[in-house]
Amino acid sequence: MAFGGNPVFRGKNFKGAVSTAPPIPRSPYGQPAMSAEQLDELYRAPAAGPAQMGRVTYDDVIVKTLACLGAVIVGAAVTLALPLGAALGLMVLGAIGGFVLALVNTFKREPVPALILAYAALEGLFLGGLTRILDAAAPGIGLQAVLGTFAVAGVTLFLYKSGRVRATPGLMRFFLIAMLGYLAFSIVNLFVMFLAPQTGAWGLRSSVHIFGIPLGVIVGLVAVVLAAISLILDFDSIEKAVRAGAPRSVSWTAAFGLTVTLVWLYTEILRLLAIFNSND
Repeated sequence: MAFGGNPVFRGKNFKGAVSTAPPIPRSPYGQPAMSAEQLDELYRAPAAGPAQMGRVTYDDVIVKTLACLGAVIVGAAVTLALPLGAALGLMVLGAIGGFVLALVNTFKREPVPALILAYAALEGLFLGGLTRILDAAAPGIGLQAVLGTFAVAGVTLFLYKSGRVRATPGLMRFFLIAMLGYLAFSIVNLFVMFLAPQTGAWGLRSSVHIFGIPLGVIVGLVAVVLAAISLILDFDSIEKAVRAGAPRSVSWTAAFGLTVTLVWLYTEILRLLAIFNSND
């Protein structure tokens, strides 16, 4: 049973939930190996919660997600503190390494915490270097992108928890179709940037205008909306995993999925602000 629209959650099987009651110790002759008083004390004890039974909980997901975001912050701090030349080298390393580990973690059947934290740290190197470059051209957009990311994520979580938005099949279909269109545009724009550098640093995003608005601003707003929808699908996947009594290791899968989405959201907001500022 796979949950959600995020590819991180696809193919994950949550049937491995443990049983709800521990077995009663028995003697070799089939009789209980405990006294009547011990059995009475056992049955009077409070029922074990999800954490004691090895099941995923919301607290597990929160703690693992904070650990991943902490690794992102540490990685970003490194590239922000080092000399520019070294920071640029680490940014390239983070971009390539983060992409590779994102694929590895996505297709692994069982999450590996070390690989997930390594992915987060590499993404931090990339985001720190990118922020440093763009913030030098437009001072302050790094902090604005951080605040914007927290604002979008917070509003999305509030809307989901309040029931105002839900991960419906229609929303998932729209997300998949829109994502295909966005990926197609991104690939075309990448080729334009390499083959026609005169279009500018952002390719079609900055050189094409619609009613005086840079195409990058329009595409960026669409991408932010898609990232918010991805967060909704992530929240829905986590809720279903908890309800299904999924194994506790799934908390790392959930944390990885949220980290991927938040990194994407921050990158889109940062690029959107950079394009907007470059056209002032």
